[in-house]
Amino acid sequence: MNISVDDARIKAKALYEARATGRPVPPLTDENPALDMRDGYAVQRELVALLTGAGDRVVGYKAGLTSAPMQELFGVDTPDYGPVLASTVYDDGATTPGDAFIAPKVEAEIVFRLGSPLKGPGVTVAEARRAVAEVMAGLEIVDSRIEDWRIRLADTIADLASNGAVVLGPPVVLPEDCDVRLIGMAFSRNGELVATGAGAAALGDPAAVVAWLANVLGEHGVTLEAGQLIMTGALHAAVAMRPGDRFVAEFDRLGTVTLHVGDA
Repeated sequence: MNISVDDARIKAKALYEARATGRPVPPLTDENPALDMRDGYAVQRELVALLTGAGDRVVGYKAGLTSAPMQELFGVDTPDYGPVLASTVYDDGATTPGDAFIAPKVEAEIVFRLGSPLKGPGVTVAEARRAVAEVMAGLEIVDSRIEDWRIRLADTIADLASNGAVVLGPPVVLPEDCDVRLIGMAFSRNGELVATGAGAAALGDPAAVVAWLANVLGEHGVTLEAGQLIMTGALHAAVAMRPGDRFVAEFDRLGTVTLHVGDA
């Protein structure tokens, strides 16, 4: 690791203030290009401590870089993760303020809610499937507190894996024989189809994302708890979000989830 605890806290404070003010900060890796994944998580932990200390709470986790093209872009062979905070969860059909984010984009993805806890290491994909109680159509607003999205791996990890907010469709209980890999999705902005995808885009199987998260977090003594949300990763390339936009993701089996963006 290339960062001290004090330096991690300084960087976390800068990101915390960027979230509060809407003014992005230069990439952390500009000052120290050697920052790696472990350094990013060290900053992330300090940032989460600041946010929860101010009254927010962790209600789940998101996985990022779950597709092969995104992993190739960042030169890694594994996803990354960040917390989902209670203050960032919206219901289906919600309107988000047009100026609530810095440089937002929107992604459609499959979201799970756990019915039983999972703690790694050693969690299998089959065990992850059995732990899922509900499945939801989801929209993630990804946002970067780093200037102009000039992010390297350590930057996005430190910045809560670039998580901005999530919009959740109604929960669905799927039959045991439903293959979530094959759930298809059509994504529209302002009535125009802009992307399509399927569950298999997320690490080959969204349930594999749950198992991966349980095992990685388990190495740090963290358990995925019953009731927590698991965002399994984008099914397509992110689409820019602008004031006044209306986004709709239509999923096979899961129904529709809609996001309205307020005027600036």
